[in-house]
Amino acid sequence: MITYSFTTLVTDRINTLTDGYFAGTQLQFIAALAVLALFLILAKLADMIFEKIFLRLASKTRTEIDDKILAVLKTPVFLTVALIGIIISFGMIAALGTYMATVINIIKTLLIIIWTSASVKIATIFIRDIVGQAASKTKSTLDDEMLPLFSNLAKVIIFFIGIMMALSVWNIEITPILASAGIAGFAIAFAAKDTLSHLFGGISVYFDKPFKVGDRIQLDSGEYGDVKEIGIRSTRILTLDETLIVVPNDTIANSKIVNYHAPRSRMKVKLRIGTSYGSDVAKVKKTLLKIANSIPEVKENPKPIVLFIEHGDFSLNFLLITWVDNPGLKGTVTDQLNMGIDKEFKKEGIDIPFPTQTIYTVK
Repeated sequence: MITYSFTTLVTDRINTLTDGYFAGTQLQFIAALAVLALFLILAKLADMIFEKIFLRLASKTRTEIDDKILAVLKTPVFLTVALIGIIISFGMIAALGTYMATVINIIKTLLIIIWTSASVKIATIFIRDIVGQAASKTKSTLDDEMLPLFSNLAKVIIFFIGIMMALSVWNIEITPILASAGIAGFAIAFAAKDTLSHLFGGISVYFDKPFKVGDRIQLDSGEYGDVKEIGIRSTRILTLDETLIVVPNDTIANSKIVNYHAPRSRMKVKLRIGTSYGSDVAKVKKTLLKIANSIPEVKENPKPIVLFIEHGDFSLNFLLITWVDNPGLKGTVTDQLNMGIDKEFKKEGIDIPFPTQTIYTVK
């Protein structure tokens, strides 16, 4: 009788506790589902706000960049609100206590993946649409090569940060990884130092912009001609005798450069002329100005000038200074000036002497 009563008591107590446990668990599941439903509603509400308000407002602006960025953010925001709801709702279920840390880490990793992907897309939009549009205003072909380089570099950096964050979520020590990456990077940099030198030289040329395609330049090493192409590794210069010179960008970055198109494209054309002793100086200067003013390519402002610069060994020396709008006209104008001088000096009876020496002999 006593044994039966004890067994009945224990059985009743177990049933009571079991019913309480299942009743509590059911309440936890119901509350968790309610919270999850609430966050899903909030996620959908955020999605509708993006769709009905933000994207409509962005469509009324002059640029499409904000439309593209908001379109990228729309899905990550929805998923972020929903995943936060999952974390909170799962945390309300006591039965998941031992697995909750793993669940939270998985969801954090998903959030990192989602926002890493969104960051890559936003960086691409920024580089392509903002930097690309600004760069397209220049004529440099370097823009077409540098933009993909910057885009790929930004993607690598963002992915690297995302991987490091994901590893830290799972408590994986990243210091050895960073050290290994540093050693590997140093080895790669040392092996490719020449290529990197050209690359950074190209970046220097890109940002410093000492010249652009079409400019006539001269390097301190003597190369002279028109810039035909600016690449990441080298710059191509077409000389006046139609020879293409390829100059490494690290050489250009460390050279003194004369740009005949900067700050303005006009160029001074100087011509030195000698006349015989006894020539009428005023007449010579008047004739030279007449010749200069008769050439259409010579600018009226600044006006051509003639300077009587010296009494030479066998001639009176003059300097004719004119200006042209384009450095490429220098050869043409010099030719026209020389032809005009030859013609007009003969007409005016002005002699151009040749070098002479007088030798006296003593008998």
